[in-house]
Amino acid sequence: AVVSTQSTGAAVDNKRQLKIKTGVVKRLSKELVMYEKEVTDGEAKLVQMKESGQDAYDIKKYTEVVAESRAMVPDCRNRLKKAVQDLDILLEDTSLSEAEEYKAAQEIRETVTV
Repeated sequence: AVVSTQSTGAAVDNKRQLKIKTGVVKRLSKELVMYEKEVTDGEAKLVQMKESGQDAYDIKKYTEVVAESRAMVPDCRNRLKKAVQDLDILLEDTSLSEAEEYKAAQEIRETVTV
């Protein structure tokens, strides 16, 4: 059984790429959820601040904070979409389908929707 060092090197590199891309998708999906929650929580707090007659300056500043979070959502969603596309490309190579990295990547891919 002669194994070409070039193909094993490529397999190791593909496993490494799978691991990296899986981590990126996992991190960005968590980030997206966090930003969306920040916006929701921030909007609720703004309503509460207005109802309780908080200082107009505080309301204005907090409105800016919420706007920043809101602006991050589409950016984060686009980065996640790109990362998922990259991961999908790597998952097309089924030669690694028995590798732990491949299975982990598939699990993440099944849970993340873009």
